[in-house]
Amino acid sequence: MTTHPVPTDTTAIPDFPAPRSASCPFAPSPQMRALADGGPVSRVRSWGGSTPWVVTGHAEQKALLADPRLSVDFANPGFPSPVDPQYSHPHARPDLSFVGMDDVEHARLRRMISGTFTIKRVEAMRPGIQRMTDTFIDEMLDGPKPVDLVQALALPLPSLVISELLGVPYADHEFFQTNSKTLVSAVATGEQRQTAHAALSQYLDGLIGEKIAEPGDDLLSKLGRHVEAGELTRREAATMGVLLLLGGHETTANMISLGTLLLLQHPEQLAAIRDAEDQHVVVDSVEELLRYLSIVHLGRRRTAVEDIEIAGKTISAGEGVILLGELANRDPLVFEDPDRLDITRNARQHQAFGGGTHHCIGQPLARLELQVLYPTLFRRIPTLRAAVPLEETRFKYDAVIYGLHELPVTW
Repeated sequence: MTTHPVPTDTTAIPDFPAPRSASCPFAPSPQMRALADGGPVSRVRSWGGSTPWVVTGHAEQKALLADPRLSVDFANPGFPSPVDPQYSHPHARPDLSFVGMDDVEHARLRRMISGTFTIKRVEAMRPGIQRMTDTFIDEMLDGPKPVDLVQALALPLPSLVISELLGVPYADHEFFQTNSKTLVSAVATGEQRQTAHAALSQYLDGLIGEKIAEPGDDLLSKLGRHVEAGELTRREAATMGVLLLLGGHETTANMISLGTLLLLQHPEQLAAIRDAEDQHVVVDSVEELLRYLSIVHLGRRRTAVEDIEIAGKTISAGEGVILLGELANRDPLVFEDPDRLDITRNARQHQAFGGGTHHCIGQPLARLELQVLYPTLFRRIPTLRAAVPLEETRFKYDAVIYGLHELPVTW
Protein backbone atom coordinates (compact mmCIF):
# COMPACT_ATOMS: atom_id res chain seq x y z
CA MET A 1 0.00 0.00 0.00
CA THR A 2 1.34 3.40 -0.98
CA THR A 3 1.18 6.50 1.19
CA HIS A 4 0.80 9.68 -0.84
CA PRO A 5 2.10 12.76 1.01
CA VAL A 6 0.42 16.10 0.56
CA PRO A 7 1.85 17.56 -2.67
CA THR A 8 4.10 20.57 -2.33
CA ASP A 9 3.52 21.54 -5.97
CA THR A 10 -0.25 21.62 -6.39
CA THR A 11 -0.07 22.94 -9.96
CA ALA A 12 0.34 19.35 -11.16
CA ILE A 13 -3.10 18.25 -9.95
CA PRO A 14 -6.50 19.35 -11.28
CA ASP A 15 -8.71 21.98 -9.72
CA PHE A 16 -11.98 21.17 -7.99
CA PRO A 17 -14.71 22.10 -8.58
CA ALA A 18 -14.18 21.86 -12.32
CA PRO A 19 -16.67 23.29 -14.82
CA ARG A 20 -19.07 21.17 -16.82
CA SER A 21 -19.00 21.53 -20.57
CA ALA A 22 -21.66 23.90 -21.88
CA SER A 23 -22.04 21.58 -24.89
CA CYS A 24 -22.81 18.60 -22.59
CA PRO A 25 -24.63 20.16 -19.61
CA PHE A 26 -26.09 16.86 -18.38
CA ALA A 27 -22.67 15.21 -18.16
CA PRO A 28 -20.07 15.46 -15.39
CA SER A 29 -17.10 17.78 -15.72
CA PRO A 30 -14.67 16.64 -18.47
CA GLN A 31 -11.76 17.26 -16.09
CA MET A 32 -13.29 15.02 -13.43
CA ARG A 33 -14.08 12.38 -16.06
CA ALA A 34 -10.43 12.39 -17.07
CA LEU A 35 -9.46 12.11 -13.41
CA ALA A 36 -11.75 9.09 -12.99
CA ASP A 37 -10.19 7.45 -16.04
CA GLY A 38 -6.86 7.55 -14.23
CA GLY A 39 -8.13 5.68 -11.17
CA PRO A 40 -10.91 5.72 -8.56
CA VAL A 41 -9.02 7.77 -5.93
CA SER A 42 -7.03 10.92 -6.76
CA ARG A 43 -6.00 14.26 -5.31
CA VAL A 44 -7.34 17.63 -6.40
CA ARG A 45 -6.52 21.24 -5.58
CA SER A 46 -9.54 22.85 -3.98
CA TRP A 47 -10.82 25.56 -1.65
CA GLY A 48 -8.15 27.61 0.11
CA GLY A 49 -5.38 25.71 -1.65
CA SER A 50 -6.27 22.44 0.11
CA THR A 51 -5.55 19.10 -1.59
CA PRO A 52 -8.32 16.68 -0.61
CA TRP A 53 -8.87 13.27 -2.11
CA VAL A 54 -11.59 12.81 -4.72
CA VAL A 55 -13.23 9.40 -4.97
CA THR A 56 -14.86 8.60 -8.31
CA GLY A 57 -15.20 4.79 -8.32
CA HIS A 58 -18.57 3.22 -7.48
CA ALA A 59 -17.19 0.42 -5.28
CA GLU A 60 -14.82 2.76 -3.46
CA GLN A 61 -17.58 5.28 -2.75
CA LYS A 62 -19.93 2.60 -1.51
CA ALA A 63 -17.27 1.36 0.90
CA LEU A 64 -16.29 4.82 2.14
CA LEU A 65 -19.87 6.04 2.63
CA ALA A 66 -20.32 3.20 5.10
CA ASP A 67 -16.92 3.67 6.77
CA PRO A 68 -17.10 5.21 10.29
CA ARG A 69 -13.53 6.42 9.88
CA LEU A 70 -14.90 9.23 7.71
CA SER A 71 -16.52 12.11 9.58
CA VAL A 72 -19.25 14.43 8.27
CA ASP A 73 -18.49 17.10 10.92
CA PHE A 74 -17.45 20.13 8.90
CA ALA A 75 -15.77 21.67 11.96
CA ASN A 76 -13.01 19.08 11.65
CA PRO A 77 -9.69 20.49 10.45
CA GLY A 78 -9.17 19.40 6.87
CA PHE A 79 -12.87 19.27 6.00
CA PRO A 80 -13.20 20.28 2.33
CA SER A 81 -15.61 23.19 2.33
CA PRO A 82 -16.09 26.43 0.38
CA VAL A 83 -17.32 28.09 3.57
CA ASP A 84 -14.95 30.55 5.23
CA PRO A 85 -13.28 28.90 8.27
CA GLN A 86 -14.74 31.51 10.63
CA TYR A 87 -18.16 30.02 9.86
CA SER A 88 -16.90 26.47 10.50
CA HIS A 89 -16.15 26.97 14.19
CA PRO A 90 -17.33 24.06 16.37
CA HIS A 91 -19.98 26.22 18.04
CA ALA A 92 -21.80 26.40 14.70
CA ARG A 93 -22.02 22.62 14.29
CA PRO A 94 -25.52 22.16 15.76
CA ASP A 95 -26.89 24.40 13.00
CA LEU A 96 -26.41 21.49 10.60
CA SER A 97 -28.59 19.20 12.70
CA PHE A 98 -27.86 15.50 12.31
CA VAL A 99 -26.67 15.84 8.70
CA GLY A 100 -23.42 17.30 10.08
CA MET A 101 -23.04 14.94 13.03
CA ASP A 102 -21.40 11.57 13.44
CA ASP A 103 -22.90 8.66 15.33
CA VAL A 104 -24.10 8.16 18.03
CA GLU A 105 -25.66 11.62 18.15
CA HIS A 106 -26.57 11.45 14.47
CA ALA A 107 -28.45 8.17 15.00
CA ARG A 108 -30.29 9.51 18.07
CA LEU A 109 -31.66 12.54 16.26
CA ARG A 110 -32.37 10.72 13.01
CA ARG A 111 -34.48 8.08 14.78
CA MET A 112 -36.87 10.80 15.95
CA ILE A 113 -38.11 11.41 12.42
CA SER A 114 -37.24 8.27 10.46
CA GLY A 115 -40.69 6.74 10.98
CA THR A 116 -42.27 9.56 8.98
CA PHE A 117 -40.34 8.56 5.86
CA THR A 118 -40.97 4.82 5.71
CA ILE A 119 -42.02 3.54 2.30
CA LYS A 120 -45.47 2.53 3.60
CA ARG A 121 -46.22 5.95 5.13
CA VAL A 122 -44.90 7.82 2.12
CA GLU A 123 -46.88 5.67 -0.32
CA ALA A 124 -50.05 6.69 1.52
CA MET A 125 -49.31 10.24 0.32
CA ARG A 126 -49.57 9.28 -3.37
CA PRO A 127 -53.22 10.36 -3.90
CA GLY A 128 -52.56 13.75 -2.30
CA ILE A 129 -49.41 14.33 -4.35
CA GLN A 130 -51.34 13.34 -7.49
CA ARG A 131 -54.01 15.94 -6.70
CA MET A 132 -51.39 18.63 -6.07
CA THR A 133 -49.63 17.82 -9.34
CA ASP A 134 -52.86 18.01 -11.32
CA THR A 135 -53.79 21.30 -9.68
CA PHE A 136 -50.49 22.96 -10.58
CA ILE A 137 -50.74 21.64 -14.15
CA ASP A 138 -54.32 22.95 -14.38
CA GLU A 139 -53.02 26.38 -13.43
CA MET A 140 -50.27 26.12 -16.06
CA LEU A 141 -52.78 25.21 -18.75
CA ASP A 142 -55.06 28.08 -17.78
CA GLY A 143 -52.25 30.65 -17.85
CA PRO A 144 -50.20 32.35 -20.55
CA LYS A 145 -47.50 30.69 -22.64
CA PRO A 146 -44.61 30.25 -22.46
CA VAL A 147 -44.34 29.52 -18.75
CA ASP A 148 -41.36 28.91 -16.49
CA LEU A 149 -41.74 25.29 -15.39
CA VAL A 150 -39.47 25.91 -12.40
CA GLN A 151 -41.79 28.52 -10.91
CA ALA A 152 -45.04 26.97 -12.10
CA LEU A 153 -44.45 23.34 -11.11
CA ALA A 154 -40.95 22.21 -10.16
CA LEU A 155 -40.65 24.42 -7.07
CA PRO A 156 -44.30 24.63 -5.94
CA LEU A 157 -45.01 20.89 -5.88
CA PRO A 158 -42.24 19.73 -3.50
CA SER A 159 -42.60 22.95 -1.49
CA LEU A 160 -46.29 22.24 -0.90
CA VAL A 161 -45.64 18.57 -0.13
CA ILE A 162 -42.95 19.26 2.47
CA SER A 163 -44.95 22.19 3.90
CA GLU A 164 -47.95 19.95 4.58
CA LEU A 165 -45.75 17.18 5.97
CA LEU A 166 -43.93 19.54 8.33
CA GLY A 167 -46.88 21.77 9.18
CA VAL A 168 -45.32 24.86 7.59
CA PRO A 169 -47.69 27.44 6.03
CA TYR A 170 -47.29 27.18 2.26
CA ALA A 171 -48.07 30.89 2.08
CA ASP A 172 -44.51 31.44 3.35
CA HIS A 173 -42.92 29.49 0.48
CA GLU A 174 -41.23 32.51 -1.11
CA PHE A 175 -39.45 33.24 2.17
CA PHE A 176 -38.07 29.76 2.66
CA GLN A 177 -37.27 29.26 -1.03
CA THR A 178 -35.26 32.49 -1.13
CA ASN A 179 -33.20 31.59 1.94
CA SER A 180 -32.82 27.98 0.83
CA LYS A 181 -31.39 29.19 -2.46
CA THR A 182 -28.67 31.03 -0.55
CA LEU A 183 -27.86 27.97 1.55
CA VAL A 184 -27.27 25.77 -1.51
CA SER A 185 -25.38 28.40 -3.49
CA ALA A 186 -21.78 27.54 -4.27
CA VAL A 187 -20.85 31.22 -4.54
CA ALA A 188 -22.61 32.71 -1.50
CA THR A 189 -20.29 33.91 1.25
CA GLY A 190 -20.18 32.28 4.65
CA GLU A 191 -21.81 35.37 6.12
CA GLN A 192 -24.66 35.18 3.60
CA ARG A 193 -25.22 31.51 4.40
CA GLN A 194 -25.17 32.23 8.11
CA THR A 195 -27.72 35.03 7.71
CA ALA A 196 -30.03 32.82 5.62
CA HIS A 197 -29.75 29.97 8.10
CA ALA A 198 -30.44 32.27 11.03
CA ALA A 199 -33.58 33.58 9.30
CA LEU A 200 -34.86 30.07 8.65
CA SER A 201 -33.95 28.89 12.15
CA GLN A 202 -35.81 31.79 13.75
CA TYR A 203 -38.82 31.10 11.53
CA LEU A 204 -38.87 27.37 12.39
CA ASP A 205 -38.31 28.09 16.08
CA GLY A 206 -41.41 30.26 16.10
CA LEU A 207 -43.45 27.56 14.38
CA ILE A 208 -42.29 24.91 16.83
CA GLY A 209 -43.36 27.16 19.67
CA GLU A 210 -46.81 27.36 18.08
CA LYS A 211 -46.91 23.57 17.67
CA ILE A 212 -46.01 23.05 21.31
CA ALA A 213 -48.90 25.29 22.31
CA GLU A 214 -51.34 23.79 19.79
CA PRO A 215 -49.99 20.50 18.40
CA GLY A 216 -51.27 19.03 15.17
CA ASP A 217 -50.71 15.91 13.08
CA ASP A 218 -47.47 17.04 11.45
CA LEU A 219 -43.74 16.57 11.81
CA LEU A 220 -43.03 19.88 13.55
CA SER A 221 -45.62 18.94 16.20
CA LYS A 222 -43.76 15.65 16.65
CA LEU A 223 -40.51 17.55 17.15
CA GLY A 224 -42.32 19.80 19.61
CA ARG A 225 -43.31 16.75 21.66
CA HIS A 226 -39.63 15.70 21.77
CA VAL A 227 -38.81 19.20 23.05
CA GLU A 228 -41.43 18.93 25.78
CA ALA A 229 -40.06 15.51 26.75
CA GLY A 230 -36.58 16.99 27.16
CA GLU A 231 -35.18 14.91 24.29
CA LEU A 232 -34.50 17.93 22.08
CA THR A 233 -33.73 21.58 22.68
CA ARG A 234 -35.76 24.18 20.80
CA ARG A 235 -32.65 25.03 18.80
CA GLU A 236 -32.08 21.41 17.82
CA ALA A 237 -35.72 21.05 16.78
CA ALA A 238 -35.55 24.25 14.72
CA THR A 239 -32.37 23.22 12.93
CA MET A 240 -33.89 19.82 12.17
CA GLY A 241 -36.83 21.71 10.70
CA VAL A 242 -34.50 23.79 8.53
CA LEU A 243 -32.81 20.65 7.25
CA LEU A 244 -36.11 18.96 6.39
CA LEU A 245 -37.58 22.06 4.78
CA LEU A 246 -34.45 22.61 2.69
CA GLY A 247 -33.94 18.99 1.71
CA GLY A 248 -37.63 18.43 1.12
CA HIS A 249 -38.02 20.89 -1.74
CA GLU A 250 -34.66 22.04 -3.09
CA THR A 251 -33.33 18.72 -4.39
CA THR A 252 -36.63 17.41 -5.76
CA ALA A 253 -37.38 20.72 -7.48
CA ASN A 254 -34.09 20.55 -9.34
CA MET A 255 -34.66 16.92 -10.32
CA ILE A 256 -38.09 17.82 -11.72
CA SER A 257 -36.87 20.61 -13.97
CA LEU A 258 -33.59 19.00 -15.01
CA GLY A 259 -35.23 15.62 -15.65
CA THR A 260 -37.99 17.24 -17.69
CA LEU A 261 -35.49 19.04 -19.90
CA LEU A 262 -33.43 15.86 -20.32
CA LEU A 263 -36.47 13.85 -21.38
CA LEU A 264 -37.46 16.53 -23.86
CA GLN A 265 -34.10 15.80 -25.53
CA HIS A 266 -35.01 12.07 -25.67
CA PRO A 267 -38.56 11.96 -27.07
CA GLU A 268 -38.70 8.17 -27.45
CA GLN A 269 -37.90 7.63 -23.78
CA LEU A 270 -40.26 10.43 -22.80
CA ALA A 271 -43.04 8.66 -24.75
CA ALA A 272 -42.30 5.39 -22.96
CA ILE A 273 -42.81 7.08 -19.58
CA ARG A 274 -45.89 8.95 -20.78
CA ASP A 275 -47.58 5.85 -22.20
CA ALA A 276 -46.51 3.36 -19.53
CA GLU A 277 -49.33 1.18 -18.22
CA ASP A 278 -46.99 -0.74 -15.95
CA GLN A 279 -45.93 1.30 -12.91
CA HIS A 280 -42.62 -0.57 -12.85
CA VAL A 281 -41.66 1.21 -16.08
CA VAL A 282 -42.08 4.56 -14.34
CA VAL A 283 -40.23 3.38 -11.23
CA ASP A 284 -37.26 2.16 -13.28
CA SER A 285 -37.27 5.37 -15.32
CA VAL A 286 -36.99 7.50 -12.20
CA GLU A 287 -34.06 5.42 -10.95
CA GLU A 288 -32.26 5.90 -14.27
CA LEU A 289 -32.89 9.65 -14.20
CA LEU A 290 -31.51 9.80 -10.66
CA ARG A 291 -28.41 7.88 -11.78
CA TYR A 292 -27.87 9.87 -14.94
CA LEU A 293 -28.32 13.35 -13.45
CA SER A 294 -26.80 12.91 -9.96
CA ILE A 295 -27.58 16.47 -8.91
CA VAL A 296 -25.41 16.68 -5.77
CA HIS A 297 -23.03 18.96 -7.61
CA LEU A 298 -20.08 19.33 -5.22
CA GLY A 299 -19.98 15.78 -3.92
CA ARG A 300 -20.43 14.39 -0.45
CA ARG A 301 -17.61 15.71 1.71
CA ARG A 302 -15.90 14.08 4.66
CA THR A 303 -12.73 14.12 6.80
CA ALA A 304 -10.75 11.01 7.64
CA VAL A 305 -10.41 10.56 11.41
CA GLU A 306 -8.15 7.52 10.97
CA ASP A 307 -5.89 6.33 8.17
CA ILE A 308 -7.83 4.51 5.46
CA GLU A 309 -6.31 2.32 2.77
CA ILE A 310 -8.33 2.08 -0.41
CA ALA A 311 -7.63 1.46 -4.11
CA GLY A 312 -3.89 1.35 -3.49
CA LYS A 313 -3.85 4.72 -1.74
CA THR A 314 -3.67 5.79 1.89
CA ILE A 315 -6.02 8.54 3.02
CA SER A 316 -4.36 9.86 6.16
CA ALA A 317 -6.19 11.00 9.28
CA GLY A 318 -7.08 14.68 8.98
CA GLU A 319 -7.30 14.70 5.19
CA GLY A 320 -10.41 15.77 3.33
CA VAL A 321 -12.37 13.44 1.06
CA ILE A 322 -14.87 14.36 -1.67
CA LEU A 323 -17.10 11.56 -2.97
CA LEU A 324 -18.37 12.43 -6.46
CA GLY A 325 -21.65 10.61 -6.98
CA GLU A 326 -22.00 11.73 -10.60
CA LEU A 327 -18.82 9.80 -11.44
CA ALA A 328 -19.71 6.75 -9.34
CA ASN A 329 -23.05 6.65 -11.11
CA ARG A 330 -21.27 6.54 -14.46
CA ASP A 331 -18.74 3.90 -13.49
CA PRO A 332 -18.47 1.51 -16.48
CA LEU A 333 -17.61 -1.34 -14.11
CA VAL A 334 -21.18 -1.12 -12.78
CA PHE A 335 -23.27 0.49 -15.53
CA GLU A 336 -22.89 -0.61 -19.14
CA ASP A 337 -22.51 2.31 -21.54
CA PRO A 338 -23.01 4.68 -18.60
CA ASP A 339 -23.18 7.89 -20.64
CA ARG A 340 -26.31 6.67 -22.43
CA LEU A 341 -29.70 7.45 -20.90
CA ASP A 342 -31.64 4.18 -20.87
CA ILE A 343 -34.83 4.08 -18.82
CA THR A 344 -35.05 0.31 -19.28
CA ARG A 345 -31.78 -0.42 -17.50
CA ASN A 346 -31.57 -1.61 -13.90
CA ALA A 347 -30.05 1.49 -12.31
CA ARG A 348 -30.90 0.69 -8.69
CA GLN A 349 -27.26 0.49 -7.65
CA HIS A 350 -26.92 4.24 -8.15
CA GLN A 351 -25.73 6.39 -5.25
CA ALA A 352 -27.79 9.50 -5.93
CA PHE A 353 -29.02 9.42 -2.33
CA GLY A 354 -25.63 8.64 -0.80
CA GLY A 355 -25.11 5.58 1.36
CA GLY A 356 -24.27 4.32 4.81
CA THR A 357 -25.88 5.80 7.90
CA HIS A 358 -26.09 9.23 6.24
CA HIS A 359 -28.14 8.17 3.23
CA CYS A 360 -30.91 10.64 2.40
CA ILE A 361 -33.73 10.10 4.85
CA GLY A 362 -36.31 11.60 2.49
CA GLN A 363 -35.52 9.44 -0.54
CA PRO A 364 -38.87 7.55 -0.51
CA LEU A 365 -40.71 10.87 -0.71
CA ALA A 366 -38.48 12.21 -3.49
CA ARG A 367 -38.94 9.04 -5.50
CA LEU A 368 -42.72 9.19 -5.10
CA GLU A 369 -42.95 12.81 -6.21
CA LEU A 370 -40.92 12.06 -9.34
CA GLN A 371 -42.91 8.90 -10.10
CA VAL A 372 -46.12 10.93 -9.98
CA LEU A 373 -44.92 14.05 -11.73
CA TYR A 374 -43.15 12.87 -14.89
CA PRO A 375 -45.91 10.67 -16.37
CA THR A 376 -48.63 13.09 -15.26
CA LEU A 377 -46.92 16.09 -16.85
CA PHE A 378 -46.34 14.36 -20.19
CA ARG A 379 -49.82 12.84 -20.32
CA ARG A 380 -51.53 16.09 -19.45
CA ILE A 381 -49.41 18.14 -21.88
CA PRO A 382 -48.30 15.72 -24.62
CA THR A 383 -46.99 18.52 -26.85
CA LEU A 384 -44.82 20.07 -24.12
CA ARG A 385 -41.57 21.48 -25.46
CA ALA A 386 -38.78 23.82 -24.38
CA ALA A 387 -39.42 27.43 -25.39
CA VAL A 388 -35.73 28.31 -25.70
CA PRO A 389 -32.81 26.44 -27.30
CA LEU A 390 -30.76 24.20 -25.04
CA GLU A 391 -27.73 26.45 -25.38
CA GLU A 392 -29.74 29.38 -23.95
CA THR A 393 -30.96 27.44 -20.91
CA ARG A 394 -29.52 28.70 -17.62
CA PHE A 395 -28.06 25.79 -15.66
CA LYS A 396 -27.11 26.06 -11.98
CA TYR A 397 -23.36 25.86 -12.36
CA ASP A 398 -23.17 28.11 -9.27
CA ALA A 399 -25.03 25.82 -6.84
CA VAL A 400 -24.31 22.86 -4.60
CA ILE A 401 -27.41 21.19 -6.06
CA TYR A 402 -27.35 21.10 -9.87
CA GLY A 403 -30.44 22.09 -11.78
CA LEU A 404 -31.98 24.94 -13.75
CA HIS A 405 -32.58 28.56 -12.84
CA GLU A 406 -35.60 28.52 -15.10
CA LEU A 407 -37.13 26.32 -17.79
CA PRO A 408 -39.36 28.19 -20.23
CA VAL A 409 -41.80 25.73 -21.83
CA THR A 410 -44.74 25.91 -24.19
CA TRP A 411 -47.11 23.52 -25.99
